[in-house]
Amino acid sequence: MDRPRPFPTVAIIGLGTMGTGIAEVVARAGHEVVGIEIDDAAAQRAVAALESSTARAVQRERITESERGDILARFRTFPDLQAAADADLVIEVVTEHFEIKREVLTALDAIVKPGAVLATGTNALSVTELASHTSRPDRVLGLHFFAPAPAMKLVEVVSTVLTSPETTDAVTELVRSFGKQPVAVGDRPGFIADGLLFGYLNQAAAMYEARYATREDIDAAMRLGCGLPMGPLALLDLIGIDTAQTVLEAMYQASRDRLHAPAPVLKQLTAAGLKGRKAGRGFYTYEAPGSTTVVPDAETPAEAAGAGGGRPVRSVGVAGSGTMATGIAEVFAKAGYEVVLAARGQEKADKAVAALAKSLDRSVAKGRLGQEQRDAAVARVTAAGSLDAFADVDLAVEAVAEDLPVKQQLFATLDKVCKPGAVLATTTSSLPVVAVATATTRPRDVIGMHFFNPAPAMKLVEVVCTVLTAEDVRATVHEVCGRIRKHAVDCGDRAGFIVNALLFPYLNNAVKMVQEHYATVEDIDSAMKLGGGYPMGPFELLDVVGLDVSLAIEQVLHKEFRDPGLAPAPLLEHLVSAGCLGRKTGRGFREYARR
Repeated sequence: MDRPRPFPTVAIIGLGTMGTGIAEVVARAGHEVVGIEIDDAAAQRAVAALESSTARAVQRERITESERGDILARFRTFPDLQAAADADLVIEVVTEHFEIKREVLTALDAIVKPGAVLATGTNALSVTELASHTSRPDRVLGLHFFAPAPAMKLVEVVSTVLTSPETTDAVTELVRSFGKQPVAVGDRPGFIADGLLFGYLNQAAAMYEARYATREDIDAAMRLGCGLPMGPLALLDLIGIDTAQTVLEAMYQASRDRLHAPAPVLKQLTAAGLKGRKAGRGFYTYEAPGSTTVVPDAETPAEAAGAGGGRPVRSVGVAGSGTMATGIAEVFAKAGYEVVLAARGQEKADKAVAALAKSLDRSVAKGRLGQEQRDAAVARVTAAGSLDAFADVDLAVEAVAEDLPVKQQLFATLDKVCKPGAVLATTTSSLPVVAVATATTRPRDVIGMHFFNPAPAMKLVEVVCTVLTAEDVRATVHEVCGRIRKHAVDCGDRAGFIVNALLFPYLNNAVKMVQEHYATVEDIDSAMKLGGGYPMGPFELLDVVGLDVSLAIEQVLHKEFRDPGLAPAPLLEHLVSAGCLGRKTGRGFREYARR
């Protein structure tokens, strides 16, 4: 005999996009759903959305026509709260304003039966404070779904100090029955996913406001450099700039961390009614309110009128013998450039070229490259045991250790060896490019070309101009990036450039969450993958990058910007001191089998 279904009747208060999505999830799971919406047009849209989505499911053979009929029959809409009287669980997803939510929950408390559970869909307001306005704080919790609710697997189950364990357990089990992944969290603004996500979005908005980089370059950098599904400014437009401001205000009130203080541009756009996609304009301009189609506006970059303006580049020198240097040399060789790969000694250079050849062999084995293309690329690479071999190269790319004196010494040598007019590029990810440039007598010829690892696979190159870099040098690098099929983004010479300046504070904040015992490593990684669409959780990424490397970058960011919120988390410092550096040592935030 089947067990009785927990919470057989569920009421959803508010049938906007999120409420409609939750109603679909609950109805598909076999529950009676009472949808309550005072706006008749919104209620009709909710019914139509469920009819449309279930019709698609039948078409794709995920459900039968009979099952579709049952789902639709389980969903009913009503205009007033009284319809929730017999519900076992009520989930409110009304406007994200405290007074409105308090009013709804207080009214529901007087309407629903004594044993019913009340859940708030807030992601920014205090669940504890909302619960305190009811007569049943032990049966009130937060239930934070992610949009679109039918597709996104994560649900944060938010318990307060007043929520009974029985209530939390019952609702958690219900979430699992939906086919979702519940993550238990405590009551603080943003919880896990939004708590990490909105700080990152806020910093991206501030970066744009400072005119450090264009909106297109910021978004492209985070998509291509980190593998994110959307850039931060496009995501702010999707979420709603007013919503982001509300969440950040709540986070700042709780943390007093300046990184959570809403960037002024968010307030300005909200005040002007430019709230993102729903308004037809936010950071970008859209075809119409609610449209996903971006249309050109005054900030849209002009199309480049063909190549030109740069210096001719036929041969490239790559200095270094590590993974990054070898990968960069492979990229140039595959693109048809003659490449000199120079290391400290002929033996190291020969080994680097052999590693490059093996990498190309793997591409052939996987069908990504033809044998003739592989052989031609290898033939274009010359191993050299000295930088003297760079005498005739048009572009010299340095990819040695991330150590300023080492790089300065190398560039002083390049200055003597390379011919006049050669472009000198550093691949530094955190050091000031101008400090490298001034080690030469030709700082106008020096630029940053920050490739991402693994260089053959990653599409992004951050092009870093100093205050001394010549415009034709920048144009040269952009033309070269086009030829090697990389996406170039422009940024100024400051710590972290675009990607690391946005990525590492987010990683640091994740470490602080664990340090404060707010959530576990596993739950945070799950939350960001399932709720944010990240390809890796923050701790997976930290262990791959290396905790020592991550700490060094965070120290550089803190030193550059002097913001207390950027100070490396003590837990990260302790792990590095203990030699727990991630996968390379077998232990970081997780333990790994030794190879």
